Amino acid sequence: MSISKAPRKKRRERRNNPFASELKSTSARLPATASRPALLEKGSDARFRRLVYDLLTIASRMTTVREHLGGRMGISAPQYSLLMAVGQFQGERGVGVTAVAKVLHVSSAFVATESGKLAQAGLLAKRSDPKDRRAVLLSLTRAGRGLITRHSAEIRAVNDIFFGTLTPSMFVAASTAMAALVRGSARATASLHRPEVESEFESWREAAE
Repeated sequence: MSISKAPRKKRRERRNNPFASELKSTSARLPATASRPALLEKGSDARFRRLVYDLLTIASRMTTVREHLGGRMGISAPQYSLLMAVGQFQGERGVGVTAVAKVLHVSSAFVATESGKLAQAGLLAKRSDPKDRRAVLLSLTRAGRGLITRHSAEIRAVNDIFFGTLTPSMFVAASTAMAALVRGSARATASLHRPEVESEFESWREAAE
């Protein structure tokens, strides 16, 4: 009886944890690519690596979608994101360049350059902030709002399909996790060329060799 139950138990474990085989195999072949306990499962980085691969795939596909929607509207992918962000945050008085840059996680110079192109195309309006004459406020023109409205059905359809597998609780968890990853990724990229990080990497490489 004990012999017949063992295989079923193993099959249940594999179904409950799709990374079960990787937890056993990958940990023996390569050093872990993360060390924080929260990122490891039974000492293995198998689930972490899958997460990284999935994030790369999602990022690539989001770029594809953004390029498609931007192309349909006759603008570039970054300009599409900029136009949508301005429309979301402009309110009654417009939204500042710095505020849009923070939302999109790009530089203010980039927003200033691309918003200038969209203004020349008649899709954005730029005016000085009455409260700070040095600042610029952005808002959609009638043509810009009309462009988004004409393509809104396709935008909704694509987003509903792209994110349609998420339940309400999964959506909240994913948005919270993504915000945390944005903060962590900012710290990681900022630290890439710090002397102490490079020294730690060199020490690790020498030890590995």
